[in-house]
Amino acid sequence: MARKIVITSGKGGVGKTTVAVNLAAQLSKKGQRVVLCDGDFGLNNVDVAAGVENLVSYDIIDAIEGRCRAKQALVKHPRYGNLYLLTSSHSSPERYVSPQAVKVVLDALAPNFDFILIDCPAGIDDGFHRAVATADEAIVVTTPHISALRDADKIITMLKSYRLTELSVAVNMLRGDLLLSGDCLSPKEIAELLKTPLLGVLPEEYRIYGGDLTDIHPAFKMLASNLLTGKRRLYDTTKKYSGLLGNIRRVLKRSL
Repeated sequence: MARKIVITSGKGGVGKTTVAVNLAAQLSKKGQRVVLCDGDFGLNNVDVAAGVENLVSYDIIDAIEGRCRAKQALVKHPRYGNLYLLTSSHSSPERYVSPQAVKVVLDALAPNFDFILIDCPAGIDDGFHRAVATADEAIVVTTPHISALRDADKIITMLKSYRLTELSVAVNMLRGDLLLSGDCLSPKEIAELLKTPLLGVLPEEYRIYGGDLTDIHPAFKMLASNLLTGKRRLYDTTKKYSGLLGNIRRVLKRSL
């Protein structure tokens, strides 16, 4: 039976969808059968981020309204044989979809998969509650910025009102140069501030945000391993900024 995990954030622009897509791809590389469900019925861009937008025939609304079975609505990723995408409504994004209707579709898929990751819309409107109500676990994506952390704290408070078995935080866009100079909160400080355990950290690098799924960053490999094993190993974002060459990189990055 699949672990149903909602990936959410309080603030938009923290890289939540990027984290969801890369985490799903890495889990599939590790042999896990994964469904990545687009829970954002307004912007619905998971298929674009995963590079399968031209392969979509059915979406979750088709499955809900009986035009296809749940499995028929899945899009198999061409590079990752264990990864399937379940897109949200492209035809009528304004229509109301109940949490119960989405849950029925995901529950129908759950026996045949190991993970169902649900990419949640940012904010705390109906879309948030619909996505969270279908999940058993939650990962909150945030950045080290104060505004993102404040919103993440509010989201965590709301998530604690649901019956979730696991709740953790992934810190995204963490700059190792700022950590070394003391100009950024450390992962440990963020975990203490949010009173929630860290699942992992991800660096601010072009390789993550400017590429595609052909070359998954090692930080996502560590994040996926933590999710599978229950360990809490954190990627070292400061390593490339240590030593002589690292100091040069820090100077150059600050001058940009």
